[in-house]
Amino acid sequence: MQTKLLFLLLLGLLFITVIVSVGLGPVSIPPQRVLAVISANLFPSQEPLAGPDQAIVWNFRLARVLLVVAVGSSLGMAGAAFQGLFRNPLADPFVIGASAGAALGATLAIFFSSKVSFGGFGPVALAAFVGALGAVALVYLVAGYNGVTPIVTLLLTGTALSSFFSAAVSFLMTLNDETLNVTFFWLLGGFAGRSWPQLQAVWPYMLAGWALLLLLSRPLDLLGFGEETAQGMGLNVSWARLLIVGSSALLTAAAVASSGIIGFVGLIAPHAARLIFGPTHRRLLPASALLGAFLLVLADDAARLVLAPVEVPIGVLTALLGAPFFLFLLYTRRQALLE
Repeated sequence: MQTKLLFLLLLGLLFITVIVSVGLGPVSIPPQRVLAVISANLFPSQEPLAGPDQAIVWNFRLARVLLVVAVGSSLGMAGAAFQGLFRNPLADPFVIGASAGAALGATLAIFFSSKVSFGGFGPVALAAFVGALGAVALVYLVAGYNGVTPIVTLLLTGTALSSFFSAAVSFLMTLNDETLNVTFFWLLGGFAGRSWPQLQAVWPYMLAGWALLLLLSRPLDLLGFGEETAQGMGLNVSWARLLIVGSSALLTAAAVASSGIIGFVGLIAPHAARLIFGPTHRRLLPASALLGAFLLVLADDAARLVLAPVEVPIGVLTALLGAPFFLFLLYTRRQALLE
């Protein structure tokens, strides 16, 4: 009962934050007006609203904030899944190279003006998915040894691959100045100019990733005891690992395809969720999604308002918050790293 109440409180807090966030900007719109615009568009039988608030809320701000929620949820849940899969609290889509791999894939698609699409994926999203999946698979293969992924090896491998992917992106940028502005977006991350088309393009894949990871909550719990123990309890470890990696990479790819590289959300949100809801993935995964969404909405508000009218890249703000948190985790676990 207490867990359900906590989830309801968190959902209510996220809803209030979203409504307030939609009203923030050069033209301030009160929450009751935001709700009135949303209600008038969801229920066309109501009398339509006149004035600029209608266009500002529905055509611009609401879609952006909903995309922020979707990306934050995806990164938070993917981070929780990666931490459960690798059995250590320092893994996230950014640290282990999945985000950089997805950005490299998207940059290649932009650089070569790819027109290849598959399964509803556009060329950039498809390339981002392949890049994220390839990066995670490579990190796992290099860092793993006898079914175990040591923390130090994981961090070093992820850091090395992220540096390599970033260098490759920079090299491609120097080869073609015409793609400089577009590629720069992937490196810094942000939601400027994002609206309904971007949300409509990625939400089906995010929904699929969320659903798959929720179905994999019990396998993630079993993997926490070690792969040999999990296999002894009847889990097909190879298939479970493949599905977890694929689902997490899908969420990461969809997030990067719509917002660029946004680091550390997948690191911070699962830690906060674990403190509040415990380590059981049936609760941890949705809680990480909600907290990831809440964290990114606040970061997006700060990105729009801190230096208004100039918008700060949101990836810069999450890095400023996440890097000290990551160093704190390393400091508090330094004894375990030496063992």
